Amino acid sequence: MITAANPILPGCHPDPSICRVGDEYFLVTSTFEYLPGLPVMRSTDLVRWETIGHAIDRHGMLDFDRIRSSGGLYAPTIRHDGEVFWIVCTLVDQADPSRGGNFVITADAPAGPWSDPIRLDADGIDPSVAFDADGRVWMHGTRLAREPRWHDQTEVWVREFSRTERALVGEEHVIWRGAVQGVVWAEGPHLYRLDGRWYLVAAEGGTEFHHAVSVARADEVTGPYVGNRANPVLTHRHLGRGAGVIGAGHADLVQAPDGSWQAVMLAMRAADGHHYPLGRETFLCPVTWEDGWPVFAPGLGRLPDEVAIPWTDAAMEAGTWQPDDRRPGLVPADDHRWTSLRVPPQHVARADDDGSWMLPVRTEVLSDPGTVAFLGLRQQHADVDVTCTIETTDLAEGETAGFVVRQSERDHAAVQITRTPEGLVLEVVHRQADSEQILLRHDTAFASSVALGVRARGWSYEPVCDGEVLPSVDARTLDAAATGGFLGMWFGVFATSNGRAPRGHVRISDVVYAPSEEVVQRPLP
Repeated sequence: MITAANPILPGCHPDPSICRVGDEYFLVTSTFEYLPGLPVMRSTDLVRWETIGHAIDRHGMLDFDRIRSSGGLYAPTIRHDGEVFWIVCTLVDQADPSRGGNFVITADAPAGPWSDPIRLDADGIDPSVAFDADGRVWMHGTRLAREPRWHDQTEVWVREFSRTERALVGEEHVIWRGAVQGVVWAEGPHLYRLDGRWYLVAAEGGTEFHHAVSVARADEVTGPYVGNRANPVLTHRHLGRGAGVIGAGHADLVQAPDGSWQAVMLAMRAADGHHYPLGRETFLCPVTWEDGWPVFAPGLGRLPDEVAIPWTDAAMEAGTWQPDDRRPGLVPADDHRWTSLRVPPQHVARADDDGSWMLPVRTEVLSDPGTVAFLGLRQQHADVDVTCTIETTDLAEGETAGFVVRQSERDHAAVQITRTPEGLVLEVVHRQADSEQILLRHDTAFASSVALGVRARGWSYEPVCDGEVLPSVDARTLDAAATGGFLGMWFGVFATSNGRAPRGHVRISDVVYAPSEEVVQRPLP
C-alpha cells in the first residue's frame, strides 16, 4: 500500500470530472481561454496520470475569438456509455452570451479524435450526462433560477437527450434549488444511478471560500429528490481561514480498483486563507456509504493531506509530480504542458525537432484579448525556478519579447526586452487592471540571446535576466482572489510588435521548470 499526496494534480486543474472504463480511469478539467482545451488524462490507480490528448484540439472547433480571461471552457463532464465516450461542457463568452453555450462532443477512444461540438438548447453552465439502464441519455446542468427566492439562487435541470436527433427532447424537470436556505450557485451537478436509486451530487456556495458538496437522491431520474439531512456533506468553510486548504467542492464520484469509492474535487491551497496563486487544484477524497448516503472523508470531515491507496504498492519516484510523471528540467516543445491563448500553440508558433519554439512576432500585446504570440505552462509549485533562452537576432526594431507571469490580460508581470537602434531596453512591468507600472527600465547593449525567467518563492515572483534577480512582484496582487476570475498562474513567453506591423520572430529554447527543492505538495509558506 502507498499513500497519494493531495492535491493529486497540482496547479490549475479545476472542476475535475472522472469516469471508469474497465481498469482505466479518465479525467478532464476546465481550461478556460487556454488551448488545447480539456486535457484527457488516463490512470489505472488514481495516482499516476498520463495526458493522452485534448478534447478541444483543432482550431475552429469552437469560436474563442476575443474571449476574455476566465471565459472559455467551463466545467466539463466525461462519461462512457459502454461504447462511446462523451464530454459535455460550456463555452462562456462574458461579453456575448449568445456566442457560447452548452455543447456535447463524443469519441470512440478517449485520446480522440473528438467530434465537432453539438450545441445543446439549454442555458446555464456545468452540464453533465448520465445513462439509464434502458440506454436513455439524461443531460443535466445548472442555471440561474427562473423564479429566484434570493439573489444568485440557481436550479439544476434534467432533460432527455435523443441519440438519433442529437438534441434535447421531451419535458424539462427542475430537480434541485440548493440544500441550504440562501445558498448561491448550486453548480457542478452529477447524477449517478446506483442500486436502483438516482443520486445527485452538487456543489454549492460558489467556487470560493464557501464552496461545499451536497447530496440528494430520488427513485426516478426526474425526481422528486430528497436532500441528505447531513448537507452539506463536505465543506472547509467551517474550518475558518487558517485551514490551509479552502474552497473544497465540485465533486465527482468513482469506484476505486478495490471496490471502494473515491471522489475527485477542486480545492485551493491558501496559507493565509485568502490567496491561492496555484489556482484551483484537483484533490482526491475517500468516500464510504452509510444508510444509503455517501460519506466524504469519513472520520476526518475534510480533505486529507494524504490518501491511502491499498490497491497498489508501486510508489511514485521521489521528486516527480503529476500529470505525466513530471521531473524537474527541460520542457521541450512537444511537452503536453504547452498552451496558447484562444488558439492551439501550433497556430502561433512552430515546434522544431531540437525541442525549441520559433515564435513569430504578432501585433497583439499581452493586455489584448486576442491571438497573442504566447506560449505558456501552468505554475504547479509555490517554490520554482522557470527560465528560458530567447534569441533576439531576428527581433525587429520596436518589437518586444519576454517572459511573463500571467493571471489574465488585465493582470500579469513581465520581464521583457525591446529592440532599439542602440541595442536592447530591459524592463520589468507589472500590470494591474488598467494600470501598468514599470518597476525597472534600463538600456543594455545588444545581445544575440538573453536568459529570462522567474524565481517564485511563496508570495514572491522575482524576475530574472541572465541570472540577475530583478524587482519582485507580490503574488497576492496577481492571483484570482485579488483580481477576480477562476485561473491560477501561468508562466509564459511572448513576442509583440506593440501594435505595429510585425516583422520579426524569436526562438525560444532551453525552457527549464525546476522546483527549488525536493518536490512535495505543501501549502504556500
